[in-house]
Amino acid sequence: MTSTTPTQPQTQQAPEVVSLLAAGRLLGMGRSKTYRLAQAGEFPCRVLRIGGRYAVPVRGLRALLDHTSTDGTQSRPACEEG
Repeated sequence: MTSTTPTQPQTQQAPEVVSLLAAGRLLGMGRSKTYRLAQAGEFPCRVLRIGGRYAVPVRGLRALLDHTSTDGTQSRPACEEG
C-alpha cells in the first residue's frame, strides 16, 4: 500500500509582494481610497506597478505596520523605552 503522506516537510515561504487591495485592507482602507492613493503616489508605503496591476512589497508593509502603534502614533523600539 502506498502512503499519501509526504515524506519531506513542505516549506511554504511567505510571498514577497501582496496585492494593493490586501495591503489596503491591512491598513484599514477601502478599495476606492486604496486605489486613489496608489494612483496619486501617496500610498503610505512603496507600490510597484507590474503591467496593469499594483503590488506592494511585504517588507515595506511590515516596516510600516511595525513602526505604527494602534492609535496611529509612532512607537519607539523596546530598547529605547525607559
